[in-house]
Amino acid sequence: MSDSTLLLPDIVVTMDDDRSVLTDSAVHVVGDTIAAVGPRDELLAAHPDAARIDLPDRVLMPGLINAHHHSGMLRGTAEHLPVWEWLRIHIDPMHRVLRPDEAEAAAWLCYAEGLLSGTTTVVDMWRFMDGAARAASTLGNRLVSVNYVGEHPDFDYFDTLDHNERMLTEWTGAANGRIMPWVGLEHPFYADAAGQRRAVDLARAHGTGLYTHCSESEIELADFRSRYGTRPMMALEQLGFFDAPHAMIAHAVWLDQEEIDLIAARGVGVSHNPVSNMKLASGMAPVAEMLAAGVAVGLGTDGEKENNNLDMFEEMKVASLLGKLRTMDAAAMDSWQVLGMATRGGAAAIGRGDELGAITAGRKADLVAMRTDTPRMTPLLPAGGHANIHHNLVHAVRGSDVDLTMVDGSVVVRDGRLVNADLAELIDRVRSLVPGLFARRAEWIATQDDLAGLFSH
Repeated sequence: MSDSTLLLPDIVVTMDDDRSVLTDSAVHVVGDTIAAVGPRDELLAAHPDAARIDLPDRVLMPGLINAHHHSGMLRGTAEHLPVWEWLRIHIDPMHRVLRPDEAEAAAWLCYAEGLLSGTTTVVDMWRFMDGAARAASTLGNRLVSVNYVGEHPDFDYFDTLDHNERMLTEWTGAANGRIMPWVGLEHPFYADAAGQRRAVDLARAHGTGLYTHCSESEIELADFRSRYGTRPMMALEQLGFFDAPHAMIAHAVWLDQEEIDLIAARGVGVSHNPVSNMKLASGMAPVAEMLAAGVAVGLGTDGEKENNNLDMFEEMKVASLLGKLRTMDAAAMDSWQVLGMATRGGAAAIGRGDELGAITAGRKADLVAMRTDTPRMTPLLPAGGHANIHHNLVHAVRGSDVDLTMVDGSVVVRDGRLVNADLAELIDRVRSLVPGLFARRAEWIATQDDLAGLFSH
């Protein structure tokens, strides 16, 4: 394919400042960047030598940004528990026995699932992140890699900040800048005071982001009060977390207004993960209040084990419905607002608000096309008093409707199939590794008196 490409869909949902929906239009991509968006005839005439990607019965929109995710291979095997019990019984034992080859295989399959359902950027907190970076480099997605760090004697079975620092040194800027390592702490409690300070210092030294889970469950409020004498966001401020070049919080379910105002003032990004929050009975995040305060809020699926899929279109629908239920207001979390969270909001939350999240000249060419010749997209009304395309995208479309995914100007999904890997091989690889992982986890659990009687797999 030439360096100059014209995409020719029926409809373009730009997510620009005016929320423009265009027909009879084209998108001109040069290299990794959107060069122009405009009338189809004019762009065809101006660029006769450009490669053409004809997209009849397709709507083109910005690639989705999954702002919180964990790769893994526990889907459907860690169910029906609140978050802290779920971690203790299922997840932490898995981390104790996880091998690098298993972690990499999980990343390959999860990123493939994301690309096939329209996710172009994923924030992945996972282990052995070299493998994740290799997967993203080949598959073609954009990756914010966040090491699953435990820097505390009681949590010595995670990656360390030494591992994290090596990722920062060796992978920052790789794959034409698509690999973006950050500093990660699984949770502030998973680091002692020295580890917390080093995490902040590491992010500052490398000019990168600092990412952690916080305020996911109500029990954390009492724990923070006991440890620090204040609420979680105030504690993180005191600990210096928000002095990192960019800080981001996953979940942020149990914030009060003072905390919301604080993170808004400090430019902290948030990932709202409604499916996970519902499944683990964590609560309903104050998303409307955060957005009203100016917090950059993106959407995340969380991991395959707490969701149990990585479909960001489903996440959008649930975010809208949960927002309405929380406020008992059917007008809350309207479709444009939710589309914004999955695109521009996610871009802003990861500190890339000027590069990603919209189809406008100068932004990265991260684009997805969905089929419109489906019952879910019928009727299709892009304009007028009954315009419904934004509602269809949020409430009707599924990830399986994605036909084309482009990242950094390269097509990585075409006709609903991966371009750079064989999906069947990725599935077979994970299936071959699961029995060994589960067996080693069961062996370890059997040695733990407090867990052996609880585990039923």
